[in-house]
Amino acid sequence: MTGTPDAIIVGGGHNGLVCGHYLARAGLRVRILEARSIVGGAAVTEEFHPGFRNSTASYTVSLLQPRVIADMALERHGYRVIERPIANFLPLPDGDYLKLGGGLAATQAEFARFSKADAQALPAYYAMLEGVADRLRALALECPPNIGGGWRTMVAAWRQGRPIAKLPIEAQRDMIDLFAKSARQLLDQWFESEPVKAAFGFDAVVGNYASPDTPGSAYVLLHHVFGEANGTKGGWGHVVGGMGAITQAMARACEDAGVEIVTDAPVARVLVENGRAVGVRLADGSEQRAARIIANVGPKLLYERLFDPADLPADFRRRIAGFAVGSGTFRMNVALDALPSFSALPGDGEHLRAGIVMAPSLDYMDRAYCDAKLNGWSKDPIVEMLIPSIIDDSLAPAGQHVASLFCQHFAPTLPDGRSWDDEREAAADAIVATVERHAPGFTASIIARQIHSPLDLERKFGLIGGDIFHGRMTLDQLWSARPVLGHADYRGPVAGLYMCGSGSHPGGGVTGAPGHNAARVIVADAR
Repeated sequence: MTGTPDAIIVGGGHNGLVCGHYLARAGLRVRILEARSIVGGAAVTEEFHPGFRNSTASYTVSLLQPRVIADMALERHGYRVIERPIANFLPLPDGDYLKLGGGLAATQAEFARFSKADAQALPAYYAMLEGVADRLRALALECPPNIGGGWRTMVAAWRQGRPIAKLPIEAQRDMIDLFAKSARQLLDQWFESEPVKAAFGFDAVVGNYASPDTPGSAYVLLHHVFGEANGTKGGWGHVVGGMGAITQAMARACEDAGVEIVTDAPVARVLVENGRAVGVRLADGSEQRAARIIANVGPKLLYERLFDPADLPADFRRRIAGFAVGSGTFRMNVALDALPSFSALPGDGEHLRAGIVMAPSLDYMDRAYCDAKLNGWSKDPIVEMLIPSIIDDSLAPAGQHVASLFCQHFAPTLPDGRSWDDEREAAADAIVATVERHAPGFTASIIARQIHSPLDLERKFGLIGGDIFHGRMTLDQLWSARPVLGHADYRGPVAGLYMCGSGSHPGGGVTGAPGHNAARVIVADAR
């Protein structure tokens, strides 16, 4: 592309690629500036040891919007998902285990081993979740009502709220429960078995630096059932080639649409003149200009590091200072010379193709959070393991494997002035020890490991506080309040500035929804 583009997108993560594609299809000339040498943001596949590749940060797919998949023709560009045969496998400390998924009858049979009442309650619980999720799925691709927008706000609020208002009173009560209650409060209403509650409660702490007793944690549980895999609602799957296959397919779709993608181009400053965003200054001192600047980075990074404070309204700066980040996440990838064998269920099987969750009770999750709050990280962390190389032999040499370890709870900032640079190896050892307790011999099978502490996630991917969602998914930071009340419509506080990342509605995860929604607003403004 020669000359000045119509839009510059800061950040080549998946939402930036989605936004860029829609803008280019609408006739705008788009340039995406990515700080790293590879596009994809946190959804990338990289070699971390000779011959071993894995999804570096984001590690599983479900939430990617079907409309985005279709509009970008991602399947034509190489996108392919293999569904998990079951959702989760929980090894338990008493030598038993619980498997979740594989169909209602299979899950009920599993639950009945722990509680016949829980097995009987399961269909109604699923119906409750799905009833609320269906209404909220429809809002994911809508621009939220922007408070302060006059009659447009009222019309949008009426239109988006009407389907919810028409719900039966029982469903409205369910929605209030999911938004306001803790995961434990919600699950205690439905189930009696601790392993059963743990199987569902795990979703409430994924990317959520909180206890399952924290009010509002039930919503995070709900957020993780919004998605689908190959048309199966609530299903999760593995993208062949890792998560980077998604963003590489998106990049090819963008290039087909005429988007210019520039890598190794870190942005240091958004340029503002006469109250309008007019361009960016790169880390090398060069400047690029465009009629529209679109940020696909989190609100904290954008407004606290890429702006001159004098260019932002004082109250807005104060609100962003209070915008909560930090998901308590620690990510590891390990190269293995053999599959792990779990004491509760030795050998290979469908359980090794599931999400293997090492967090046997809500009390265990609560202790992990309390330990992290007090000491900086939990000595008995919550660990989910995926072994994608079992179904995708492109990731590891024959007979060997890669595993993703997604772990909670690890404080975004360590107490007493300690640094993650000094404690990352010890924390990684605690994670490996947690797996070893359930799968003896796991430690000896590790050939190499890649470690991403919260600080590593911030440095490498721009995730402030290591926050995988670009901001906590709490009631005060959702819908019309994401990231700040009055700016939920993807328009920033400076003319010509837009936001298209996970720090805007509907929030985190590899969804493509913020990029899609922001593009609609930008195109409407351009016209």
